[in-house]
Amino acid sequence: MTVSSRKPETGPDVWQGANLKQDASWTYQFTESDIQELESALRDCPAESDDLRAVTRETYPLPNLSATLAELQRDVVKGRGFVLLTGLPVDRYSQLEAATIYWAIGQYFGVPVSQNAAGHLLGHVKDVGDLKDGTERRAYQTSEALRYHTDSCDIVGLFCWRGAQAGGLSSIASAGAVHNAIGQKNPDLLDALYEPFAISRIGEIPEGKLPWYMTPVFNDFRDCMTCIYPARDLRAAAVLSGAPRLTRRQEEALELLDSVAEEFSLKMDFEPGDMQFLHNHTVLHGRTAYEDGGPQGGRRHLLRLWLSAPNGRPLPPHFAERYGTVEQGAVRGGIICPETKLSTPIDID
Repeated sequence: MTVSSRKPETGPDVWQGANLKQDASWTYQFTESDIQELESALRDCPAESDDLRAVTRETYPLPNLSATLAELQRDVVKGRGFVLLTGLPVDRYSQLEAATIYWAIGQYFGVPVSQNAAGHLLGHVKDVGDLKDGTERRAYQTSEALRYHTDSCDIVGLFCWRGAQAGGLSSIASAGAVHNAIGQKNPDLLDALYEPFAISRIGEIPEGKLPWYMTPVFNDFRDCMTCIYPARDLRAAAVLSGAPRLTRRQEEALELLDSVAEEFSLKMDFEPGDMQFLHNHTVLHGRTAYEDGGPQGGRRHLLRLWLSAPNGRPLPPHFAERYGTVEQGAVRGGIICPETKLSTPIDID
């Protein structure tokens, strides 16, 4: 059997979901003292409107919990690559209060960056139905299953405000473990994933840029294997004039990537109040389809943060096409277009 010449990935961020199902080390449950500290800071918080940018580590101090959050952030960036925070009594809070707590915790993981051309620093992951202005919904604005993918930031955060009636499981997989398995199954297809693919910007085009950019899925740079896999956007590039089309070999490589990610996945069902933070460069994420409604009605609703990590890893120079800058310690990532105006909307219908 042919063996890949590429070095297998090692380290704590190389794992398989089957080995973590009975392992509680990737979860952190807020203690009663944590919750009291969060609520005490909330009472003194300056945010009285939907602009959460006034909520910072200075204006929302967490003198005791901050050390725990710093340790969890290091494990996300330097360790396993993800953590689930549980136990927040979300039914005590208004949506603004819950969003404020989540935003404040996010400050200890990184700096929020824009998630769309509109400039939303606080995103809303829910089925919005048919958009009245006729624009195309992005995948997170539907109830459909989402392919394993990565986003345009260092850390992705999700906070469950309301759960689904059924489905909507979060599915995550180690990019390093997927990389190694592909190398064992088909070394040629692993090599294909190190070659550039065209990625559509889905109409969110920064000034002076083409409607697409080019990047490999797997990237070796300064002793780091970094994954960038905007799955839907990659396939959407096929309709763009001038963008390189997928070859059959590339299609086979992507099919294998998707199947191995599912095989190695860890699935979790978000409860209201749960927060998931994951390292976008080492963890693929997706979700199962879901149904809204139920006896209480309502819609599944997650709040999302894209975060630039101050201790982020070195990124390949070509990532600047998507991240704006790849400088370590700088605010990088997000989507900035000519019409972008930054905001933190508390709800979107």
